[in-house]
Amino acid sequence: MSGAVLLTGGAGYIGSHTCLVLLEAGHDVVVVDDLSNASEESLRRVAELTGRPVAFHQVDLRDTEALDAVVAEHPIESVVHFAGLKAVGESVEQPLRYYDVNVGGTVSLLDVLQRRGIRRLVFSSSATVYGEPETVPIDEAAPVGATNPYGRTKLVIEQILADVAVADPAWHMVALRYFNPVGAHPSGRIGEDPRGIPNNLMPFVMQVAVGRRDELVVFGDDYPTPDGTCVRDYIHVMDLAEGHRAALDRLDDLPGYRPVNLGTGSGSTVLEVVAAASRAVGRRLPRRVGDRRAGDVVASFADPSRAQQVLGWQAGRGLDEMCADAWRWQSNNPQGYATP
Repeated sequence: MSGAVLLTGGAGYIGSHTCLVLLEAGHDVVVVDDLSNASEESLRRVAELTGRPVAFHQVDLRDTEALDAVVAEHPIESVVHFAGLKAVGESVEQPLRYYDVNVGGTVSLLDVLQRRGIRRLVFSSSATVYGEPETVPIDEAAPVGATNPYGRTKLVIEQILADVAVADPAWHMVALRYFNPVGAHPSGRIGEDPRGIPNNLMPFVMQVAVGRRDELVVFGDDYPTPDGTCVRDYIHVMDLAEGHRAALDRLDDLPGYRPVNLGTGSGSTVLEVVAAASRAVGRRLPRRVGDRRAGDVVASFADPSRAQQVLGWQAGRGLDEMCADAWRWQSNNPQGYATP
């Protein structure tokens, strides 16, 4: 491809790793990010690791005029759309903000792309669209029905993409529904740096390991699983980044709109993750069992066979590698991208 790839939210956790993978594969990359939950330092480090520059613009997607100016300035051919708010609890407290930023930002983006004649899009969706799964593993034909405003914004966006693809058959769109991204680049230079108290298990565990938090609270140990804790499909962020590259590479063969799961196809319990993290860190990590958390599903893991068939992609990194890379990042960057 001669054109550049636009990454919205490209300074964030998954965006920065995808940026690195795309640069290494020879793509030119343009990043727009409002930096509300990301650091420009991630892109400086991506440039350092790849030896290639990253064109960056600090833009809120809802600012259609500013976004259009960016697209006009660069030879954009494809888009990977990561930008959005993503904390489930916060979405329950601030639903209007979530719909405004996530859905409003997407509508603004699609408006610009439509005007500029760009019809190739990979969307960062989520397994939260499946809600409480009826059966596992979950394939793309499973019923959707998110249980919180964050998940519903992803569902609404997917529906918008499907409607746009029907209205204009020139579009090629894939929505990647991913499960639980963890880990970091093996260099330890880029990784997950959540603002405030982490919402997800792995960054919380790693902040306990590095001394930023006292202990891990395991939310319930009485679920009908092998050790009583919830089961999730954890996927290495580098596998995930390579999934985005695969989707971009196959887009020309994928007219219309289609959802594709990105997961490993197997689940790990919370205690299995804690055990793997303890092995990576080299000591037992302090934890206690608390009450179940409202809204947690018992088990959720992917049937990733469509990704293999349609994208030629499958996950290759295991739980121990995920934890080792996460610990390398956290131990080298105790305060994340912030200067200690």
